[in-house]
Amino acid sequence: MFKTSQDALSFAEDLARRVKDVSDRDILVCPPAVHISPLVHALKDSPVWVGAQNVFWEDQGAFTGEISAPMVKSAGARFAIIGHSERRQFFSETDEMVNKRLMACLKAGLTPIVCVGETLAERERGRTLDVIKTQLAGGLKGVSSTQAGQVVIAYEPVWAIGTGKTATPELAQEVHGFIRKQLELLFGSDASSAIRILYGGSVKPDNIDLLMAQLDIDGALVGGASLEAASFERIIRYRG
Repeated sequence: MFKTSQDALSFAEDLARRVKDVSDRDILVCPPAVHISPLVHALKDSPVWVGAQNVFWEDQGAFTGEISAPMVKSAGARFAIIGHSERRQFFSETDEMVNKRLMACLKAGLTPIVCVGETLAERERGRTLDVIKTQLAGGLKGVSSTQAGQVVIAYEPVWAIGTGKTATPELAQEVHGFIRKQLELLFGSDASSAIRILYGGSVKPDNIDLLMAQLDIDGALVGGASLEAASFERIIRYRG
């Protein structure tokens, strides 16, 4: 939750100038909902896509303050983040709620970015893989092998978000490899290999190269380091 309307436009114009020549990787920004439509217009001639930070699971109705997937889609967004750790932590979102939002995205033609990850307490108790397995099974419930290829997964260890701590590339790869295996068990090898798995957790210009060198890390879910165009550009231009 950052940036006024003018701040967001200035950022978008700066980022568009910086990455106008990038053609070999996908770039996405997910601003607060009030900025989606203006940024879609500001970035229309750039390689940058726009997504939402969240969607509600009903198309319409008496749900004051919520924003539906069709509304987000009509504003020009192509993606939506689902189940971000802050949504789980501060707004008590459950795997069931994540699943309902996911299904709403697929119905509306949005690509959902489904976040999974363990807390520090869960990691210290050795429950990381159990937590990830449960979140994947609950969040992806009812998704077919065909639909699975339309989903993006983001692993965000909660203990590494906004703390300055980052999972080592090897640790991140271990969990990403586990996620890939779980996706294969759920959807088959073809679907599993097609699903992009992003790493999120204090991703910065000085650690992106090593993270992206890992076999099962397909991209990054960037937080604070994406708020400045120069910093985000360096991450986008990782040296893989």
